[in-house]
Amino acid sequence: MNAPSSSEEMAEVLRLGQKLTDTVLEPMKRSFVGKDEIIDLLGICLVARENLFILGPPGTAKSALVQQLARRIEGQVFDYLLTRFSEPNEIFGPFDIRRLRDGELITNTEGMLPEATFVFLDELLNANSAILNSLLLVLNERIFRRGRETRHLPTLIVVGASNHLPQDDALGALFDRFLLRVRSDNVHQEQLSSVLSAGWQLDMRREEVAAEVTIEDVRQLNALLRSVDLSQVESVYVELVHRLRHVGVAISDRRAVKLQRILAASALLCGRLIVNRTDLWVLRHIWDTEEQQDVLAAVIDDVLQDATDEEKATSHPRSHGNNAPDPERLAAEIERIETRIEQEKLPPTDQAYVRDQLGLLAARCQWVSDTQQRDFLATKVNQLLDRLGVTA
Repeated sequence: MNAPSSSEEMAEVLRLGQKLTDTVLEPMKRSFVGKDEIIDLLGICLVARENLFILGPPGTAKSALVQQLARRIEGQVFDYLLTRFSEPNEIFGPFDIRRLRDGELITNTEGMLPEATFVFLDELLNANSAILNSLLLVLNERIFRRGRETRHLPTLIVVGASNHLPQDDALGALFDRFLLRVRSDNVHQEQLSSVLSAGWQLDMRREEVAAEVTIEDVRQLNALLRSVDLSQVESVYVELVHRLRHVGVAISDRRAVKLQRILAASALLCGRLIVNRTDLWVLRHIWDTEEQQDVLAAVIDDVLQDATDEEKATSHPRSHGNNAPDPERLAAEIERIETRIEQEKLPPTDQAYVRDQLGLLAARCQWVSDTQQRDFLATKVNQLLDRLGVTA
């Protein structure tokens, strides 16, 4: 797919971004209560042709979200639950017996991952070494390779899900291929009635969904990415990557390059061909551990505060503000830092790093809504800063 060449063609494709939001993403938000954040990230990854990892327990609509997205765009879905014993044939298809008789090793991919435009891999982190290398190539380059057989895949988005984060270093490369990460939990008790009602309506109208955005429309948006100008935020982005690395968020050079596609996708969905500061909101979702979520939110929100009124006028709704921090997660991160201070004799460079982390946590503590929790957390942070010789 070639990028649009004329201004009229670009304007038309930009309108497709708004159409994707209006006719696909917003209706999905009405059908899936409490999943707005995940749906917005699905839209971003779809336009960027990148991958999304969803962390959460079973029964929180992870697979249903992907199925509904595909249905609204008339895409072909491959949905599979991985186990430690899953074999490549279960994912990519078996060898074609008819061709095998002629001495050709050709995979029969009918109904399998290589023919899907939308892929959902549940319990992703159960992937074993037998399928890991092939899966990495699919995730990173949209290529399936088996022996001398090489195929370019039509896959637009791969969504992986698990109820835990990787604990084996061997899975680090797999997890790294999912640029954005998001949690999916059961809704709050007060939202349960709305979930039941929306879920019933969705089930009853399963076959009534009309696709107003096509696969070809999405591919046009994919092609337009190369026309997006990132120069306006280049220096801000470079500084931000350095800052995030300094506070312990690992961003490789390869990952930093790929994340620019995500920034460009945010701009396209906002009807722009120029990335501005507000598009950096997506970087809240590049965490490796749950503890990093609040640190990322603090850093990114600090950067977003400097956006101009002109930038805010055409910004993505997700850039307007972040949810209040989770007090339990803040407490766990503070406890982790306290343990490190007690057990290790920190060199000066590590002390500076820990002080920066505590400073960010102190800022997040101020956004905790419960006064008693806020005061308790703030006191703990100040005590740790005192032990490091910093006046709070």
